[in-house]
Order: sequence, then C-alpha cells, then structure tokens
Amino acid sequence: MIIELENNKYKLIKDYRNGFDEDMVKEKYTSYFESYDYIVGDIAYSKLRLKGFNKKSNKNYNKINDYNNVDKYIKDNCAYDCKYFILEKLNEK
Repeated sequence: MIIELENNKYKLIKDYRNGFDEDMVKEKYTSYFESYDYIVGDIAYSKLRLKGFNKKSNKNYNKINDYNNVDKYIKDNCAYDCKYFILEKLNEK
C-alpha cells in the first residue's frame, strides 16, 4: 500500500495487528517527519504516536534514530504487543 503525506510517498512495509489507520496518520503527520526515511507508528490506549528513523546514508542520521534499532525501540518504548506499523519513504520532496 502506498500513502501520500504532504507530497511525500510512503510504502507500508509492516502492519502489525492491523495498526495502520490512514486517517489517524494523516491527522498526526507534520512536516517534521519529512527528513526521515521511515516512520514508525504505535498505538496504545487508542492514541497514535509517530517516530522517525533514518538509514545510515541519510545526512540527518544519528544513533538514536538508526533504523537498525527499530525492533529495540518497539520492544523498549512501546506498550507490550501494541499495534504498530512502519512506513518507508519512497521519494524526496
């Protein structure tokens, strides 16, 4: 599935427990996320939280937002077994 958010296209690459809700993402998304290669969204208590991650090749890369640590982030910072999804950016604005 491809979604467009403020002229950026993203591909849904993971949708754990059907956590992806396009309307919720469009409501929560801001231009802040444009510099990220991936957006992870997790849902707990009916609230969506978004976090950006980058590949090492991205000029805005830092260890905190290393995409290789997404599984650790989900395990350590998200509610146990919560619904979540991962969007991968397909283009540059």
